[in-house]
Amino acid sequence: MSKKTRKKSSNTVVSDPARPTAASRTRAARKDASSSLPATGEKPKSRSAAPPPMSRTPSLVEGSRAPSFTLPRDGGGRVSLADFAGKKLVIFFYPRANTPGCTREAMDFTRLAKEFAACGTTVLGVSADPVKTQESFRTKHKLTIPLISDETHEMLEAYGAWGEKSMYGKVFLGIIRTTVLVAADGRIARIWRRVKVDGHAEQVLATARGL
Repeated sequence: MSKKTRKKSSNTVVSDPARPTAASRTRAARKDASSSLPATGEKPKSRSAAPPPMSRTPSLVEGSRAPSFTLPRDGGGRVSLADFAGKKLVIFFYPRANTPGCTREAMDFTRLAKEFAACGTTVLGVSADPVKTQESFRTKHKLTIPLISDETHEMLEAYGAWGEKSMYGKVFLGIIRTTVLVAADGRIARIWRRVKVDGHAEQVLATARGL
């Protein structure tokens, strides 16, 4: 072999069949990208599922029969709806014992307890506080109204007093200040939702007198 021939052959680049070329790499990348797309008519899946909406308690309807309950009360013993058969009953649901608004509301109903009794109406207070907390609440503020403890929220939910609340831009589940007036026939006569404390007890008394 001549020197010229040897020099030319040494500069020749031989392709390795096992090594992908630039063109083949481009085609492979396009194929991978197309395979990751959803099929025709299929909606692309979102990367993170949106959180489920918070549950909303169905509202109690005026005229419907009052939901039954049996729960512990301050001072021991249990209270049931059946205990007030044939009588008018006011049930006020408050968020938390010993907080300013709840304290004023409970004291207002205590102040008017004799007037409620004079028109054949009993008043009960209900929250999710433990019995011991209810007893401390009663003793501290000299409350005379029975205070019921519903730690499981069953009664609160049945009476529409448990649901979504918001504070400082955050939404959460909790007790919604609610008052329910049950007529002597056991049906719901009136419901006050998201109660404003000032003057509320007087308003409930006036409604109870009118039944």
